[in-house]
Amino acid sequence: MAREVSWRKAIERVLHEAGTSMHYKDIAEQIVVRGLRRSIGATPAATVSANLTTSINREGDRSPFIRTGKGEYAIRPGRPGESMPMAPNVEEVPEEEKQYGVVTSFGMFWRREFVQWSTQPRLLGAQQIGAKPVDFCNQIGIYLLYDGREVIYVGRAAERPLGRRLYEHGADRLSTRWDRFSWFGLLPVSDEGELGSLPRTFGSDRLVPAVEAVLIEALEPRQNRKRGDDLSAVEYLQEEDPEIEKARIKETVNALLKKAL
Repeated sequence: MAREVSWRKAIERVLHEAGTSMHYKDIAEQIVVRGLRRSIGATPAATVSANLTTSINREGDRSPFIRTGKGEYAIRPGRPGESMPMAPNVEEVPEEEKQYGVVTSFGMFWRREFVQWSTQPRLLGAQQIGAKPVDFCNQIGIYLLYDGREVIYVGRAAERPLGRRLYEHGADRLSTRWDRFSWFGLLPVSDEGELGSLPRTFGSDRLVPAVEAVLIEALEPRQNRKRGDDLSAVEYLQEEDPEIEKARIKETVNALLKKAL
């Protein structure tokens, strides 16, 4: 079996073969698709971003990478097909080192029926196919409830976390009025898929752009020509709770048994 390459080498290989700039999320996806890394954890996109950012910040002109745009990177020109050497005493950035803004993670238009509802529901999401799912039940932040595509409610999950707040909306006056939800979380996500702690303070220079970006991303106003570009968070794609599929199988088996009797 081929030896697994480091994150840095995997990033270099993808960018070399692409021959053009790529967004760090697309780089992470290619690393997974090509099987360059088997151990990708729960936050592959954030790990790629951290490696690129740290290499550029620490190594300067000796980094093999250059930033070409917001979230876009390429191989530094000058040595086509050949990686530039690492600067002395510079190690690959640890996988647990991540770059977080005010909003760290979010999910858009998640399905209500994909959740097995309880007081502690599992709200499962993955950065991309192959990544370890993360349970966002205890995430804090803000959320939106939808009836189809229409926003019918905006709420906050603070004293009670996201999973609890959504569960409560399954029994209150909104219980029959929503079928999807979006959320924007503040707690960071570790490479193992665990939620971290909330920073004590956020400066206005980070807070104001983050609030604007969340509103643009969530509401998609027609007069805004771009999405929430200052939203540095990673989007997570919803995964159905496996217990729901188990319940479907059990129901099907029971129905077949009844017909056989």
